[in-house]
Amino acid sequence: MKSGGARAETADGPPAAAAVGVPGGRSLTRKTRRYGRLRPGDRVAVIAPSGPAEPARLQAGCAALRDLGLDAVVGKHAFDRVNLGATGPVRDDWHRLAGSDADRAADLRDAWCDPHVRAVVCARGGYGATRVLDHLDWDALEAATDSSATPKILHGSSDITALHAAFGTRLGVTTSFGPMPAGLLAEDEPGGDTLDTLRAALFGGPVTLPGTHVLRPGRAEGPLTGGTLSLLVALLGTPYAPPPAAGRIVFLEDVTEAPYRIDRMLVQLLQSGWLDGAAGVALGSWRDCGDPAELDAVFAARLGPLGVPVLAGVPAGHGPRQLTLELGAPAVLTASPQDPHPAVPEPGALTLEAPPGGAR
Repeated sequence: MKSGGARAETADGPPAAAAVGVPGGRSLTRKTRRYGRLRPGDRVAVIAPSGPAEPARLQAGCAALRDLGLDAVVGKHAFDRVNLGATGPVRDDWHRLAGSDADRAADLRDAWCDPHVRAVVCARGGYGATRVLDHLDWDALEAATDSSATPKILHGSSDITALHAAFGTRLGVTTSFGPMPAGLLAEDEPGGDTLDTLRAALFGGPVTLPGTHVLRPGRAEGPLTGGTLSLLVALLGTPYAPPPAAGRIVFLEDVTEAPYRIDRMLVQLLQSGWLDGAAGVALGSWRDCGDPAELDAVFAARLGPLGVPVLAGVPAGHGPRQLTLELGAPAVLTASPQDPHPAVPEPGALTLEAPPGGAR
């Protein structure tokens, strides 16, 4: 691993609250360290902790990573296929995972603990990351994290939200939420500035994600938290749940969820107290989630009473533009009051600070 002797940068904000039932009784109050930025030639391990990758798409996505100057290697079980239940013949009409829970966990552990690997990139989402969590050797992952001057990167989105939350809470590192090799990166021309923000997030530099409209105006600062809504809700009450959002900017997005289901999940976040004290909310893409006007009404009704700025239309998540976010990093959210006749429409943006000193 090319540490370069750089010191780890820390993300300002409230420490993670201790979780109940953590194996070994380890404290989860460590200060968050920002991941080390990449350099051309760095090795990245591409693994599949959820669904299996389609070979041609993963090859195309790895080629995109190589075009960024990275040495992309594929994990042992990325193309394996098993069904959800007991071991047996694989049925293509049933849901499939990229190998057993233990095998998928082993690929993640081996990549994270390999000193020659600078980033662990998840091939795709789907389903299965929550099942991996109980099979991970957290002592080994923690030892590998603590032995490095700058933590390596965990990158992925959607179902990978489960890993983002657990790594942030247990290992005290920021993580990268963005497009994946067997997903949007496999397309011939990823939308808009997808690759530009991925490059900035991985190699160093500020990232700004503009919104399309404001549901509640204001300005907020704080570490960024969140991810895919359905995964955040699924983690509540488990030892892997992210710490409460107090003092933080919350990013939320999802795909193929009806407005009433989104409403129900927001109610669960509110009733659990997870959103108490949140500094602001940035809403990403809600692809195939019903009438956008109904969604805005749901968001305004559920999130408006928090009394914090709410910016919608941030191009991150499952949409054709998938810009990259550093979860856990210091962020600024601006949501400007709506002008009915703006000369230049500037509703606001979510900006993530570049690490001091830029790339490592």
